Amino acid sequence: MLIVSIFKSWNDRVERTIPFITKEAPPITALHPYVLLKKDELVAEAAKLGISILITDDHRSHEEQDALYEQGRSTKGPIVTHVKGGGSYHNYGLAIDFALLTPKGKAIWDLEYDGNRNGKADWMEVVAIAKGIGFSWGGDWEGFKDYPHLQMDFGFTISELRRGFRPPDEPAIEAD
Repeated sequence: MLIVSIFKSWNDRVERTIPFITKEAPPITALHPYVLLKKDELVAEAAKLGISILITDDHRSHEEQDALYEQGRSTKGPIVTHVKGGGSYHNYGLAIDFALLTPKGKAIWDLEYDGNRNGKADWMEVVAIAKGIGFSWGGDWEGFKDYPHLQMDFGFTISELRRGFRPPDEPAIEAD
């Protein structure tokens, strides 16, 4: 049984590297179960520091992604993404966006705000928590910085996800 599992894992990794191999995959309509679990953990851990956050976006359909892409191009508003439908980890349930909440419940995207008054920017405290539980942060990207964006790609590229490859619902996470 162990040998079959090892072979299947190896075979999947090899298939992912071959650009013309595709897999049948059901449509994605929600966050990946592990990302959902970690999203809830992020909200809870931030609250322990006196920081309220709002998850402003999670899974996004290709159509929703296309509409966001048009923002700042053919529709009003600032450019908020550089990718069309199918090109975002949101489309595969592997990303979330967040905002801070003021005591009056107003969502803000202020990277300097220190609502818990501990001398540290709440935004960066949330980012540190997110990174500690396995998210990567769009603020670390080269070029276009997407400060509200957090994702877990599990080693999958957008190309692999487009071709139908998916992380397992309970991915093996390496211990530190």
